Amino acid sequence: MVCSTALLYVLRRLKIISFTNSEPSVPSDALFFVPFRILLRTTPLSLAYLLYMLASMESVRGVNVPMYTTLRRTTVVFTMIMEYFLAKQKHTPPIIGSVALIVFGAFIAGARDLSFDPRGYAIVFVANITTAVYLATINRIGKSSGLNSFGLMWCNGLVCGPLVLFLTYIQGDLKKAIEFPNLHSPGFQAVLLFSCMLAFLLNYTIFWNTILNSALTQSMCGNLKDFFTVGIGWVLFGGLPFDLLNVIGQGLGFLGSGLYAYCKIKGK
Repeated sequence: MVCSTALLYVLRRLKIISFTNSEPSVPSDALFFVPFRILLRTTPLSLAYLLYMLASMESVRGVNVPMYTTLRRTTVVFTMIMEYFLAKQKHTPPIIGSVALIVFGAFIAGARDLSFDPRGYAIVFVANITTAVYLATINRIGKSSGLNSFGLMWCNGLVCGPLVLFLTYIQGDLKKAIEFPNLHSPGFQAVLLFSCMLAFLLNYTIFWNTILNSALTQSMCGNLKDFFTVGIGWVLFGGLPFDLLNVIGQGLGFLGSGLYAYCKIKGK
């Protein structure tokens, strides 16, 4: 978050990027580059991001990978519900059908490995809800505030940065990071910097896609990504035993994502 905010500051200071769709009358040397009232308006987005981040990290710990992947794909359903409540957006039967196909495929793919764990299920579903709220909030505030993707990331960093720093301090994570033996290793610092750059690009594309299209479209892209992740992982690393149910489930998920894309392109 520090790297992202610092990079945005430099790019904005050099006037390479803008934080709004139509630049307001804010002096270039202003403290926040955006009106303070706009910064306050993005506070719900920052709170949604914090909840999404904490719930997502916690959900990975309590369940096995197949169950986690299966349950996380139901995020599209929660996103559709949140879009209806927050933006009153309704979807056509073909769109709903493509979502149902993805969820069905997810449970087929993880059928052999699903084990019922009430606490694990609850945490993953909380993560799904916070993800849906986060994406729906990006879409809503992005269209109502006049901020573009860079502007939303900037405001999110300004609000969340101090809160996350305080949270890591009181939990002792900051002290552990400072005491990490390889902290000053050039190799570690290079990899960490590269990781931060990838995180910046990931967040930018999430904001951009969600504002330009919809929260549901972004959730669909996440599901479509899993298909390529599994394929590339199997080709590069191997070691994955062949499972017909898994292949069928992945195929259904890919088919559902393709159906959704087709319906969006055709305007149905």
